[in-house]
Order: sequence, then structure tokens, then C-alpha cells
Amino acid sequence: MEIKNLFNPAVKQEIIERIEKLTPQTQRQWGKMDVAQMLAHVQIPMGVAFGTGTVKGNWLMKIILPLFKKALYDEKPWKQGLPTDKSFIMTGQSKDFEKEKKQLLDNINRFNEANMINEKHPVFGRLTKEQWSKATWKHLDHHLKQFGV
Repeated sequence: MEIKNLFNPAVKQEIIERIEKLTPQTQRQWGKMDVAQMLAHVQIPMGVAFGTGTVKGNWLMKIILPLFKKALYDEKPWKQGLPTDKSFIMTGQSKDFEKEKKQLLDNINRFNEANMINEKHPVFGRLTKEQWSKATWKHLDHHLKQFGV
């Protein structure tokens, strides 16, 4: 699997076009979230990258997950059903599809090196801007595939 850099305008446009194919009726191929919940879910780590969101993580995650940091942006696809930080879980919450889609597209359009923080990730530690970009692309790609786009 080729991991792409979301700072690249062509890559960004490809992600936007995939998101535009989603509708409120788009069904998941695995997992528990509906499409609107997924659109809200993928925005959370983007907020962390912008410095406007947080991930709490527990003490065990903060010890173990840095050992797997490379999996955020390496060439291996993520498996379905990986554990999710509680602050990322959207099931049980009703989300407005159009609102979440617009917010996600706005976040993707402003996703560039100038808008990224230079602080440590609250769970994974120090990430370069390129690692943030590739991890964000990989997360988006994973969930867009979950909904068949």
C-alpha cells in the first residue's frame, strides 16, 4: 500500500473527491459507525494536528503505543476493528451528515504545514509534519474504504 502525503494538492483533491461520493445513505462495510459518525471521527486527529483537539489516552496507551508509532504512517494497511481511544468513539452519538462533511472538507482544505503544531502528539510523542500528513491520509483512506469510496 502506498502511503500518500496529504500536503500534496493532487492527493488532497483525490481525498476530497472520495468524500464527495459519500451520501447519508452510504453503508459501512465493517465496523459500527454510520457515515456521519465516521466523518466526525476522522476530524478528531486532525484537530490534534492543528492543536485544537486533544486525545487523552490512558497511561497504558501512552507506554505501549509509542512503540507502534511507525504503524501510523508506514506502508501496511490498518486492520479492521483496531482499538479506538474513547475520545474518538462516535457510536451512540447522532451526527448531522452535511455539517460533518462540510467541516471535514474545510479541515482538509486547511491541512497544510503552516497550520500544523510543532508539539508532541499526546500519545505517540514527537511526529514530523510529514508523519502527521501521512498518518492523516492513512486514517482518512482507512475509513473511506470502510464506506466503499
